[in-house]
Amino acid sequence: MSPSLVGIIANPASGRDIRRLVAHGTVFDNNEKTAIIRRVLVGLASVGATRVAYMPEHDFGIVPRALAERSGQRASTYAALTVEPLTMPLAGTSADSTLAATLLAEAGAGCIITLGGDGTNRAVAKGSGAVPLIAISTGTNNVFPSFIEGTLAGIAAGLIANSDVGYTTSYRSPWMEVSVDGAVREYALVDVVASAYPFVGTRAIWDLDLVREVVLARVAPATIGLSSLGGMLLDHEMDADQRPGMHVVLGSGGKEVLAALAPGLVQWVGVRSHRRLAVDDVVQLQQSVGTIALDGEREIECLATTSIEVRLCADGPVVVDVAAALAAAARSGSLHR
Repeated sequence: MSPSLVGIIANPASGRDIRRLVAHGTVFDNNEKTAIIRRVLVGLASVGATRVAYMPEHDFGIVPRALAERSGQRASTYAALTVEPLTMPLAGTSADSTLAATLLAEAGAGCIITLGGDGTNRAVAKGSGAVPLIAISTGTNNVFPSFIEGTLAGIAAGLIANSDVGYTTSYRSPWMEVSVDGAVREYALVDVVASAYPFVGTRAIWDLDLVREVVLARVAPATIGLSSLGGMLLDHEMDADQRPGMHVVLGSGGKEVLAALAPGLVQWVGVRSHRRLAVDDVVQLQQSVGTIALDGEREIECLATTSIEVRLCADGPVVVDVAAALAAAARSGSLHR
């Protein structure tokens, strides 16, 4: 495949979990995802991208539907753009996103565009390596992805893939390495949550009474979900601290903070203690029966003897700053003729 290859990973299952029932999350149905992809393709074609490879899926066919709706004037817009599915087996789980990202990285993709939430992007980041990501938010909790207009995402991805703007418009996002009984098991982009939920079950975390500890890869007030706890615990002294993460122990005996735990769900949360984390700091979670959630989804079931360690790492996925990419293209004349 050519060096200008752009990948698309659109998760048809994003934005469907139980938090739609207990909160007021935005619903991005697959018709809207199809419309977003259509605009992404217009953006890609406008800056001379020529090859697109996408993750196939059985549920809906988001990208094929977007392609099928090309007609009339749209046909000439896409004329030079070849869009093909990746050749890969489908499991119908998050493993599909990881495999698709791995194949795109191996094929030399210059950029990958994702549609999903934090969970989708965690799966992608496990396979994307050093390929820059543009994450369009279509999930429930959206700390890692952003609400980016698909047209602009396509333009930025095409510029990055064609090397019309430098990789200085991208940055490494921190993430967390999760070890179980001494062996690295998983990674998380935003939060690792220890809860008293005994089983993985519906996966989503929504009852805070069952949450014991939260480890965060980033601390910012303007986030939603359990990651918002860290932002609400910042004070003037901590604002100047360059350490990116935080460990929060919930419970009585400390302060209470008002946190936006899900879209439209705000409540007071008791915090027993908290501390900032620097890169390479390790948190040993309390040993207890329950589950560990990664980026909002329960993934690991624990026995009372299970040892869980979380290490904050600097080598997370590469993320495109779309505004910076477009500004760099304007300054360089890449968008002039």
